[in-house]
Amino acid sequence: MLYNNKSLERALQILGAFNTQQPNLTLAELSEAVQVPKATVLRLCSTLVHYDFLLLNRETRQYSLGIKLFELGSVVFASFSLRRIATPFLINLQTKLGKTVFLGILREGQLVYIDKKENPFNLIKIGAQTGARRPPHFGMLGNLLMAYLSDEKVAALLKEHPLTSFTRKTVTNVRVFKQRLARIRSQGYYVDEGEAIEGVKGVAAPIRDFSREVVAAIGVDFISAAEDEKNVDRIIRETRKTAALISKAAGYQEDKASGAFPKRNELPEAV
Repeated sequence: MLYNNKSLERALQILGAFNTQQPNLTLAELSEAVQVPKATVLRLCSTLVHYDFLLLNRETRQYSLGIKLFELGSVVFASFSLRRIATPFLINLQTKLGKTVFLGILREGQLVYIDKKENPFNLIKIGAQTGARRPPHFGMLGNLLMAYLSDEKVAALLKEHPLTSFTRKTVTNVRVFKQRLARIRSQGYYVDEGEAIEGVKGVAAPIRDFSREVVAAIGVDFISAAEDEKNVDRIIRETRKTAALISKAAGYQEDKASGAFPKRNELPEAV
């Protein structure tokens, strides 16, 4: 049985009126959005401000969403770990490409592998295992994740973990490395040409959450000699698409104007 509480319903409608395109709204705009008289909206907004669900800018007289919603959102997100959210998408990508798929994050100044999906029929096992730690600039995931850090954070990490050569292709020049990070941000993905493991290429793409910040990276490893350029393009495309789907499942909202995210009916079923 549904118990209809009109005041609560209107308060929820007020909160739902805010979005990334309209993060700040006046009383009149809220009244028009929810089709409720301004006097009623004012009373409800005053209560929401009191309990930190809304903020009121005294100068502009505009309302915005409050810290309480962020706190509640953090609780919700914490209860659905990124690994759990990503699992069906990782499995789907691994099955589609037949390659090894990784999920990684930066924690305490290190790259941490939090998941890995392999083709069980592959005789050659590539890359680190789940739980392994590497320097923050290691391979496709490390480069990708560092690209979305602030300049200050990058400098601090490089001071703590100087660039180290893992293969003959590893970049160890700081200026060149920083130029690469800028290119990664610009193109939205990274192709590792064998800098972490000799003869192994990788493609990585960023994962964002509701905060719109990059919180993780997904990557696909493959033997470089076994793939032609046409198939590499497919790996890039599928990796980016999967990263976008995981981001959406984690609460990230793409700007409507870009239309970059796949439709909801393209999501793989949870397992």
